[in-house]
Amino acid sequence: MNRIKIEIKWAIIFTIAALLWMLLEKLCGLHGKYIDYQMYITNVFYIPAIWIMVLALRDKKKNYYNGIMTYMQGFVSGLILTLFITLLSPLMQWVISYVITPEYFPNVIKRSVELGYYDTIEQAQTYFNYKSYAIQGSIGYFVFGLVTVAIAMIFIRTKKNNSKIDA
Repeated sequence: MNRIKIEIKWAIIFTIAALLWMLLEKLCGLHGKYIDYQMYITNVFYIPAIWIMVLALRDKKKNYYNGIMTYMQGFVSGLILTLFITLLSPLMQWVISYVITPEYFPNVIKRSVELGYYDTIEQAQTYFNYKSYAIQGSIGYFVFGLVTVAIAMIFIRTKKNNSKIDA
């Protein structure tokens, strides 16, 4: 358990950050009055999400590997972190959908039909619902995590020639 304590901690931090982001979106009107902008603004969350992943990897390097971590050690740590985030994502989506912003799906369904993205409310409902978002979120977080970790570890890993400087 001690081996994955850091990954669990950062998966919880990531989940809380994502929930706070959704709360902020709601408070700014992006799930209601300004819903047309939500699909663009929500992507800004990638910035803190990447930052959290990098901080998690740096934490693992410093506090578990004593400042010296290979690419593969970091990638495995990042994979474990990604798996925990992926496992938490359906719960996260449930909290978003039913606690933080239960009006989001009805609002986005109505607006997507008004804009002509879907011909009928029923068509829009097949895409905009908890189950669909839970599946998309799980897949999305898994892919996002793997890509982020693969790239971040190029910079975070301990380089052979300057391991004492990089630590």
